[in-house]
Amino acid sequence: MNKFVGKCAVIAALSGLAGFATQASADVVGNAKAAQGKVAMCIGCHGIPGYRTAYPEVYRVPMLGGQSARYLENALQAYKKGDRHFETMHGIAVTLTDQDIADIAAYYAAQTPSSKNNPDK
Repeated sequence: MNKFVGKCAVIAALSGLAGFATQASADVVGNAKAAQGKVAMCIGCHGIPGYRTAYPEVYRVPMLGGQSARYLENALQAYKKGDRHFETMHGIAVTLTDQDIADIAAYYAAQTPSSKNNPDK
C-alpha cells in the first residue's frame, strides 16, 4: 500500500511540474523589435536566396521571412531538444532562451516581401 501512495505522490508532483512548465512557456510573448539584435546570426545563412550549406551535408537553407511564428518556435525548440537533426542549428538553438526563440519567431513572422529589413531580399 505504501508503494502505491508513493507512486501517486510522485505522479502528482510530476503533473504539477509539467503544468508549471506549460504555463511558464505559455507566458512568453515574442517581440519582433527585441529580436532585431538577435537575428544577425540567422541572416548569415537564411538571408541569402538559394543558399546551401556544405556541412555536415549539402542542405538547402530555407528562407524564414513570412513563416508562421508558431512554426518557427516549434522548429527552434525541436532543434534545441535534438528532435530535429542539423548540427549547426542545434548548436545555435541550445544557446537561445525561450524568450529569444519567441522574439526571433515574431521577427520573421512579421516579414513580408516589402518589409524594409526583410532578410529575403
